[in-house]
Amino acid sequence: MGALLDSFRDAFATLPAVDAQQLGDGRRQAMDALLADGLPGPREEAWKYTPLRALERRAFAAADAIAPAFDGALLDDIPAPRLVFVNGRHDPARSDLSGLPAGVALAPFSQALASGEPRDVNFILRRYDQSSDVFARANAALADEGVVLRIDAGVKVQAPLHLVFVGVPQAGDRAWHLRHFVDVRNDASIDLVEHQLGAGDHAHLSNDVLHLHAGQRAVVRHARIQSDAARASRFARTDAVLGRDAQYRRFDLELGSALARHELNVRLEGDGARLTANGVLLGDGRRHVDTRLGIEHIARDTACELVWRGIADGRSRVVFHGGIGIRAGADGTDAALSNKNLLLSADAEIDTQPVLVIDADEVKAAHGATVGQLDAGALFYLRSRGIAEPQARRLLTVAFCREPLLALEDGDLRQYLLARLDAALAIAFGTGEPA
Repeated sequence: MGALLDSFRDAFATLPAVDAQQLGDGRRQAMDALLADGLPGPREEAWKYTPLRALERRAFAAADAIAPAFDGALLDDIPAPRLVFVNGRHDPARSDLSGLPAGVALAPFSQALASGEPRDVNFILRRYDQSSDVFARANAALADEGVVLRIDAGVKVQAPLHLVFVGVPQAGDRAWHLRHFVDVRNDASIDLVEHQLGAGDHAHLSNDVLHLHAGQRAVVRHARIQSDAARASRFARTDAVLGRDAQYRRFDLELGSALARHELNVRLEGDGARLTANGVLLGDGRRHVDTRLGIEHIARDTACELVWRGIADGRSRVVFHGGIGIRAGADGTDAALSNKNLLLSADAEIDTQPVLVIDADEVKAAHGATVGQLDAGALFYLRSRGIAEPQARRLLTVAFCREPLLALEDGDLRQYLLARLDAALAIAFGTGEPA
């Protein structure tokens, strides 16, 4: 057992009130399974392209009980309502929940744990039986903070709700495990925006698991911007279940961290459920970016549209797995996956795996993946107009990433994300300030 799992075991031993609310047995089972199976090796298919050898040798101290201070200017462009967490701890001073309507219950997971009502936190008892679910198991054992959001039936939340997670430098490397639960009941709707940010240089580890339940005819629009510090390690998992005629519209923008892995698992369990999940993955320097989709069509007349773009420069590695399963009886399914990638350096690597498994009749399904380079003709044209090569490469790369962003209905959010992407590419290409 390496230093990483040793540090997780030590953190579990000091976890306060581990037996509270009848959670102790479930947490211990998760930790025992984690320690028994260990970290997955290169022969584990789900981790074939993301080796954990270097991480295995690192130890992380548990997060402090109180959120550390940081420059609040980082949040100037993130409006209320917002819930802020710093190094895995709720920061009430930076949070502002004004503007939430009646029928919305929002609280940190730590408050739900302290309330003494088991049904409010029993989502943490979900079992993870696969050895590849290593960080989900760690989360089940160790999570003591996060977001619990419940929206009553028929409630339409007009203003986007911002969930902000900030990594701040501290003495030593820290790890935190956040568990989130979002329950959007029948005919309700909400816009969620996750901000995963770095406030200075650090090498902490963040491990998040989010459960989303969308009831009948619910509408959830969900954007996630990951721009953590350049040495950070970030693991995130989203497990979503969609009811009849529910709509889940999702966008992910991966810009930061030395090692970033996100697993998006969606079960379309109700007839007529719809999923749109798009994203942009930026690899530069020596970054490793890994995204895995696991989409399961279970009911009739469901649909998913998945448009993803990957960019690899420097000595980075971008990994994408797009899995779509259409179960027996899921007739009328319409599923489409497009994954296009730009390889901008001879030292970079892109691994893409589109997977389509169909066990139903009368379905429409298509998937495709490409890896290429910038169009030489377009690059020559821009340079002939007096644009320097690094800036021309950045302009073409931004244009390449526009298609996934066009699915966003909120024009202000779309422009915000484009600006963040452009700024990240300006740094990656050494062109200074973005245009």
